[in-house]
Amino acid sequence: MSASPSYPSLRFGMFMGPFHATNLDPTYALERDLQTIQLLDRLGYDEAWIGEHHSGGFEIIAAPEVFIAAAAERTKHIRLGTGVKSLPYHHPFVVAETMAQLDHMTRGRVMFGAGPGALPSDAKMIGLVPANMRPRMDEALDCIVALLRGETVTKKTDWFELDEARLSVGCYSQPTMELAVTSIRSPSGVVAAGRHGASVLVLSGVDDESLLHHVSNWKIYEETCAKHGHVADRSRWSFAIQVHLAETREQAFKDVQYGLEKWIGYAHDIVPAPNPPPRGLADSAGWMNEHGRAIIGTPDDMVRIVEHMQDVTGGFGGVLVFAQDWANWQATQRSLELIAEEVRPRLRGSNWLRQASYDRNAPIQEQNRALAKAGSDEAMVRLGR
Repeated sequence: MSASPSYPSLRFGMFMGPFHATNLDPTYALERDLQTIQLLDRLGYDEAWIGEHHSGGFEIIAAPEVFIAAAAERTKHIRLGTGVKSLPYHHPFVVAETMAQLDHMTRGRVMFGAGPGALPSDAKMIGLVPANMRPRMDEALDCIVALLRGETVTKKTDWFELDEARLSVGCYSQPTMELAVTSIRSPSGVVAAGRHGASVLVLSGVDDESLLHHVSNWKIYEETCAKHGHVADRSRWSFAIQVHLAETREQAFKDVQYGLEKWIGYAHDIVPAPNPPPRGLADSAGWMNEHGRAIIGTPDDMVRIVEHMQDVTGGFGGVLVFAQDWANWQATQRSLELIAEEVRPRLRGSNWLRQASYDRNAPIQEQNRALAKAGSDEAMVRLGR
């Protein structure tokens, strides 16, 4: 009999910055992002997290809440989150009110993901110093969580003030919507998440070194959760990774020739993360795979690597695919379809009972044929034929 599923509750979703090279018309790109969410909804993906960026030209969604409101009207099931809202850029009361309103408008499908802001070029334009971003995020998040839970908040900082502030309309979800904080390198993200019992969204490579770094951060998360009276739940630990799949590895490598080099240029020129992939490699896709920066290949490759990630980390609850234009639109859609068609059912074990039924009956097919023939013969005799 077939084995029972190993990861029956593993969620699949998208982390949508998004990444669009500057040759793509922005109006069309935003429409295509909405169509991508619709596709994910039809394919049964669980969630999508929408980013906020204000410079650099690639990640063009400035107001994730506005995008989520539009996407919610086009979809039925998928949950939609800010991935993430850059808290130092906004007054916390307005953020809390906006998210509570979206919670009602989506009938509980919205999630609130928070971060400090990823691009120094964003902060510079509005007069913020990157070194202040994390402390400001923590100050804002403390207030936003309290407001979303219906509390009254009084707080004065050097950049915002709340005077007996309280939402006039609370959340649809009780006690509040799902909360999440991003974790990239430092432990500050998991500390913020642990204080509030929030989910953790990891932006990571798939190599062992990166995974073990996040295992260390997870231990800090567990300690922080315990200190603040929360339970660290691995089902709320998600990994956002770079993926492109095709029916063959050769086809996947060919597909990403369309846009991978443009994305590598963006990683060098705009993104502040260290050690971007080298420019101008003859085999950039091979380099990305070899160094654990991405999964470019077949459904078999993704199943194998995600299973290895589960083993190295001790288990997590969500796989998020970065939204990017490494391949053209048609090949990108096919990659998402392959994840839904072949990767998700294998990792979740969705078909184990079906396969068990098949395996149970296939060895006795001759007996079944004989029984069917006997039934047919009996009917013919009964009817005088």
